[in-house]
Amino acid sequence: MYAVSPKPRAVVFDFFGTLTTACNRGPRHQAIARGLGCDPARFAAELDRTFYLRAAGRYGPPMEALRRVAHAAGGRPGYNQLADAAIDRVDAVRADVFLRTEAVSVLRDLSRRGIPAVVVSDCWYELPNFFPDLPIAPLLAGTVFSIDVGQCKPHPAMYLEACRRLRADPDECLYIGDGGSRELTGARDVGMLAVRLAAPDLAGHLAWHRETGWSGPAVATLADALTFLDRDATRAGSLREAVPV
Repeated sequence: MYAVSPKPRAVVFDFFGTLTTACNRGPRHQAIARGLGCDPARFAAELDRTFYLRAAGRYGPPMEALRRVAHAAGGRPGYNQLADAAIDRVDAVRADVFLRTEAVSVLRDLSRRGIPAVVVSDCWYELPNFFPDLPIAPLLAGTVFSIDVGQCKPHPAMYLEACRRLRADPDECLYIGDGGSRELTGARDVGMLAVRLAAPDLAGHLAWHRETGWSGPAVATLADALTFLDRDATRAGSLREAVPV
């Protein structure tokens, strides 16, 4: 006999590159680097190197983390420079974020259907600061940010916290993401039905640990991903290996 997963009744969305179009650092980040006395390319490379440490809250509070990043990139900023940079980074990251044109309509559709959704994102302090002002925020049952959890995807804690917010078991959840941070494997490993968003614009998306070998379901749009909510249990189960019991 084989165990077959139930039809998903809740949705977990990645944020960057999933509910948004491809994200990359805009010109504001170069100005921040120069304000800290750093070469922008060296500063960006150090931000990349320390991303998971910062996103899990293991590199100190924002100003201290920025000081460490700047020092590694050759800068020696003072207190005022660091304070300005910490504020400016929120605006800079916000300026890089463009919601997909279908993001609001997809979330509204879920709300009308009574299907709760949460966002799960690896991020530093910037996203939690501006997320409440985004038009998708009131359409969600909650958010799970790595900086709050203290872990990054694909750690199970990120997905299990999403389940707690949704009041759902992992096998009742549909996970939709672009595949950064090996998020799809992490979602699948805890029991979620994981679907990759393979939108054309994501070829140049800034992401770490891309899941290039993903062999599970993939779709081109968010609306396409939601069709997995309507698959019957037998068909949904066939998209993953059935588990012998």
